[in-house]
Amino acid sequence: MKDDQIEISSRDYWFKVVEMLQHNWALIGGQSVEGKGVRVYFLDDNSGVFDRMDFNTKRESRAGLRRNGFQRYDDDEDAQEFITPPEPPFRRREHPNGRIYSSGEHWTDQA
Repeated sequence: MKDDQIEISSRDYWFKVVEMLQHNWALIGGQSVEGKGVRVYFLDDNSGVFDRMDFNTKRESRAGLRRNGFQRYDDDEDAQEFITPPEPPFRRREHPNGRIYSSGEHWTDQA
């Protein structure tokens, strides 16, 4: 992916602690490119979008995020005290390990 800007209107942040002081973030964006379902964007702490996945519904995207260790930021008062979500502008950025979620390497569809 190139280092260009991505417009994401949602600010309903989801986060996953990867290691001390490092988090992966997710935003459930608008419709997928095909116009069916929703797209989830995965970001690093520095507003870099490193992956994306499409889901049929917002409900499915939320369930998938929970199943894979993400928590909704607004629901976690403790997290709000010590971590801050990335802010726009959001830019495409390569992850050192590639597309870790959409590849299935760090994503499970199993309930």
